[in-house]
Formats: sequence, C-alpha cells, structure tokens
Amino acid sequence: MNNMDREEQQLIRRAQNGDKRAFGKLVKNYEQLVYSFAFKICRDKEKADEVLQETFVNAYKGLKSFSGKSKFSTWLYRIVTNNCLMMHRKRSKEPVVSLDNTDFYQGTNELQIPHRGETPSDSVLNKELKKILDDAIRKLPVDYRIVFVMRDVEGLSTEEVGKALKLSTPAVKSRLHRARLFLRNELNKYFSE
Repeated sequence: MNNMDREEQQLIRRAQNGDKRAFGKLVKNYEQLVYSFAFKICRDKEKADEVLQETFVNAYKGLKSFSGKSKFSTWLYRIVTNNCLMMHRKRSKEPVVSLDNTDFYQGTNELQIPHRGETPSDSVLNKELKKILDDAIRKLPVDYRIVFVMRDVEGLSTEEVGKALKLSTPAVKSRLHRARLFLRNELNKYFSE
C-alpha cells in the first residue's frame, strides 16, 4: 500500500466520522473524475453538473456504507452510473454523445482521428466519420454505452467496471463485445456504401 492509498484511507475514515473538511478534500480530489465520467455518459453539461451534485450528495449520505473492499473511485463510478441511469429514465430521452468534445478523448483507448498533414478532403472525411461514430454511439443502449465508456474511453479494467456496475466479469465482457460489434457494424454500413 503506497502513501497515497494510506492518505486516502485516512481521509475516508475521517469523513466517515463526520469530518466535513475531510469529505471536502475527497470531493476536491474526485470532482473532475466524476464530472468527466458523467459528461461522457450524459453528453450534456447541465446534466453532468446535476449528476456531479447528486453523486456527492449520495456519497455523503452513504459514506458510512463504504467498506473499502473496492477502490473509492470504483464506489463513486457506481454512484455516478446509478445517477445517470435514473436521470435517463426520468427524462426518457437518449443522451447525445458528441465526438467533437475534447473531453471524450481523455481515455486510454482514444477514438480521436489524427489531424496531422490533413488535406481539405481529409478534414471533410474526418468530420463525416466523427458524425457517423457519434450517431452509432448515440444508438447504443445506455447499459452498453456505460460499459463502453468506462472500459474503452475511461480505460478502467474489466474487473473495475464489474465492481462499479455490480456485474460479473463475463457480463461486462459480453456487454462490451456487443457494444463494439454494434459500433463496428454501424461503421461497416458506412464503408460498404
């Protein structure tokens, strides 16, 4: 266990015992991660802000239930996911995914299309490809989209995604496989025309 883990565990214990400053530090440490993930799922700044607030309200209320069996970030991912799903159900509108937003490209498995030495026709093709990807991701069922974003965009391990979503490793792999297959089929439609 490194010093960062120990420091975080101490912060969590202090926050669980009612230390509001310690909880404030946890919020400061994780607010960007929570907002970024919420935005990648909801694809709307207002919704992401709302999910950010709800996540930390829920985390504060449920902090005593955090046992430390998973990473704190994994626990937060679960709360963010639940809040995004609840918002999705309430509003019954599919979130819009925009590949033009640079926040989308912060994951380890980037979907960004390189712009080096781009000709005007390359630029038009890249914009068209981004739109096709955007449309394909928008069509993904929300359960598949969440797994896809967590695994392929955020770069979480399959095990971390499973813990965050309370899914078995095979269930995560299955959803991810289906999401990737769906996206591949959508892209194949474009390229075969």
